[in-house]
Amino acid sequence: VQLVESGGGSVQPGGSLTLSCAASGFTFSSYHMSWYRQSPGKERTLVASISFVGGRTNYVDSVKGRFTISRDNAENTVYLQMNSLKPEDTAVYYCKADQAMGGSRYYWGQGTQVTVSS
Repeated sequence: VQLVESGGGSVQPGGSLTLSCAASGFTFSSYHMSWYRQSPGKERTLVASISFVGGRTNYVDSVKGRFTISRDNAENTVYLQMNSLKPEDTAVYYCKADQAMGGSRYYWGQGTQVTVSS
């Protein structure tokens, strides 16, 4: 099982980045997918999630209207489009897969760094 994040980097405030998380080794379309983030000295927190069929999304209030989560079940990939980035968005971003339909399996990616700074 692998979740491989990519797309992180450094950007100025107001800029945009798109994160990708490529999944392999499990039935991607049977898993809800989420993006979390963790800043130094802070807990890992949920940023956005998308249901296994892609019909339902949720966002933490601080990113609503700026971030968009999406998935491509044919490509086994989940995305996080991040616009109007702020310094407080700086963190390591992780994707997570949670088994749907009452399952208990979950998997984490290794994380990708996003730095927003002028």
